[in-house]
Amino acid sequence: MVFLTAQLWLRNRVTDRYFRIQEVLKHARVSAACPAWALDAREIPRAKGRPARASLTTLVSRFLTQHFRGRKNRCYSLAVRAVIRAFVKCTKARYLKKKNMRTLWINRITAASQEHGLKYPAFIGNLVKCQVELNRKVLADLAIYEPKTFKSLAALANRRRHEGFAAALGDGKEPEGIFSRVVQYH
Repeated sequence: MVFLTAQLWLRNRVTDRYFRIQEVLKHARVSAACPAWALDAREIPRAKGRPARASLTTLVSRFLTQHFRGRKNRCYSLAVRAVIRAFVKCTKARYLKKKNMRTLWINRITAASQEHGLKYPAFIGNLVKCQVELNRKVLADLAIYEPKTFKSLAALANRRRHEGFAAALGDGKEPEGIFSRVVQYH
């Protein structure tokens, strides 16, 4: 692995653990899926004195369930059930995280646009009418880290709301140091 910074190098334990689990899984799949005579001699995982299923058992008991409470980290059958349940929850949590992040961005944009006298639907709708194609993540970041730029976007949306698209093209009253223009698509 190549680490670009010292901070990433210090945090590499998690990644090493992930790749170690993947390596164990790969050998467990190879030994379970193919008979020994079908594999090249160099690809056969060597288990000295242990059955071929031991690598999968080791994976479940040592790596995937070591942080579980009770018998779920010791008894194999309970551990397998707990790991399957954890994988299902992990899959659902990925979608829930996306939903929560979108809600957070909308809340941030709402708060920032209300500071400039606009409600969220009016702000977003007028930006769309002005053909400003910034997504909610970028708008939320602009609201936090670039307040002058967000102020000019709010002024653009406000002008569009009050006067229409012709007036929104600009009258030169943007905040100092901000360059903005509207690109028209054919």
